[in-house]
Amino acid sequence: MAKVIIFGVLDTAELAHYYLEHDSEHEVVAFSVNREYIQEESFRGLPLVAFEDVETIFPPSEFSFFAPMTGRNMNRNREAIYNEVKAKGYKFISYISSHATILDRKNVVGDNCFILEDNTIQPFTTVGNNVVMWSGNHIGHHGKIKDHVFFTSHVVMSGHCVIESYSFFGVNSTIRDYMTIAQGTLVGMASAITKDTEEWGIYIGNPAKKVPGKKSFEAY
Repeated sequence: MAKVIIFGVLDTAELAHYYLEHDSEHEVVAFSVNREYIQEESFRGLPLVAFEDVETIFPPSEFSFFAPMTGRNMNRNREAIYNEVKAKGYKFISYISSHATILDRKNVVGDNCFILEDNTIQPFTTVGNNVVMWSGNHIGHHGKIKDHVFFTSHVVMSGHCVIESYSFFGVNSTIRDYMTIAQGTLVGMASAITKDTEEWGIYIGNPAKKVPGKKSFEAY
């Protein structure tokens, strides 16, 4: 059990609070955002603290952090906060739903991961740090998901896939077995990846094709 500060005051932070309160042993004690975004002194009945000062009120030796942010800017906004929290000396928790199917929860999932209900992660697949898996994904066996990746819902990742950092998968997208998804790949909704991708590419369709002349970070 940890005493946890959640970063953010938008929908994802509110959902994180709900899941931690109803489906974990952790205790949420406060929320934190950058000072410029503070309009109230509290959120969900808990203190709302400026991130610039948070360590003076909730010292890293006694409290942990959770920053389950969206995939904006191809997950790089979430990565920036992740690194800033680490620099302040905090440890992160991860949330894994009790309704997710993961045989080895401690050894295959990194920190600051937000894994919701009905995710299936098959054996011999590892999940890096700062990864979000919304509800209902199938993550196949013998795979490797690196840091700062976002799965929306009902994504199928087949066996023996490597997902490089910053990738983002739209709802109902599919990745064929033995694929390597390059850094920063954006896979569109209902698209099917049948070939290895290129860094920062956008892929749409079935079978998916790369959108010419545009980088993923320019689109999302």
